[in-house]
Amino acid sequence: MGKQYWLVKQEPADYPWEQFAREGGTAWTGIRNYQARNYLRAMQAGDEVFYYHSGEARCVVGVARVTRTAYPDPTATEGDWVCVDLAPVKPLAQRVSLAQIKADAVLQELPLVRQSRLSVCPVSAAQARRLKELGGV
Repeated sequence: MGKQYWLVKQEPADYPWEQFAREGGTAWTGIRNYQARNYLRAMQAGDEVFYYHSGEARCVVGVARVTRTAYPDPTATEGDWVCVDLAPVKPLAQRVSLAQIKADAVLQELPLVRQSRLSVCPVSAAQARRLKELGGV
């Protein structure tokens, strides 16, 4: 299977891009939605991940990559939950706002728009190219 693209959401007050970049990576834990869990399971090492600040910020702020595929989430006390390891690649030169995403013909079909509560979602290759273009990467 070729490279896949994903988007993960995070409250900037909880774990901002700047902290993620400073730490050099993290285990993406705490996902407790079945559809998001299945997306985590589908991630492969080397896949690109867009880092989205949710809450009031509502914008894509950086690009990361998957460094370790799904394994049992150490923060889960019950259930069959998984996490992946992510590492920062680079911040976007220009953040891509949710308003820009909704207004863009290529991006308006992102699950981020259609299923706004989903914290992990797939991104098509065309959408990934467009996000990078708008973000100045």
